[in-house]
Amino acid sequence: MILLTGGESMSRLFDLDWQLMADAILMIIAIFFLFLIMSYFLFNPVRKMLNGRKEKIQGELETAKQDMENAQKLKGEYEAKLKEIDKEAESILSEARKKALHNENQIIAQAKEEAARILERARVEAELERQKLSDDVKREIISVASLMAGKVVAVSIDTTVQNQLIDETLKEMGDKTWLN
Repeated sequence: MILLTGGESMSRLFDLDWQLMADAILMIIAIFFLFLIMSYFLFNPVRKMLNGRKEKIQGELETAKQDMENAQKLKGEYEAKLKEIDKEAESILSEARKKALHNENQIIAQAKEEAARILERARVEAELERQKLSDDVKREIISVASLMAGKVVAVSIDTTVQNQLIDETLKEMGDKTWLN
């Protein structure tokens, strides 16, 4: 045994007795239960909160990714629609040009028909005027012939003088006028 300066003797190395061992084990059990209770009331809610936050962030990231994909899809659709609208506008303009050209051709055709009708009317009117003049000339010839006949009867001239007067009258009027 080892003697100490105070007169006590030491029988154990660290002075471990059963009481100290029981207290140590009891303290370890109490700390373990305290840890379990703290884990249940403090650590688990914190873990749940952290897991909830992690899931929320993960969900937001997935939503953002999904939104980005939807935006890209919509952008593609809008670009396709813009191209389609451009093609449609070009076809509308092309159709308008065709209609304008058709209308132009139709207006020109109508103008040509109207001009042909005017020319035909003018020709008919000229023909009627020529016929009227021809009729007037014939009436004039008839009146001249009547006057000549009256003069022939009044003068009682012979047939040679009468034929001579008719020939002179015809020469004055002209052969074409008489033939018309």
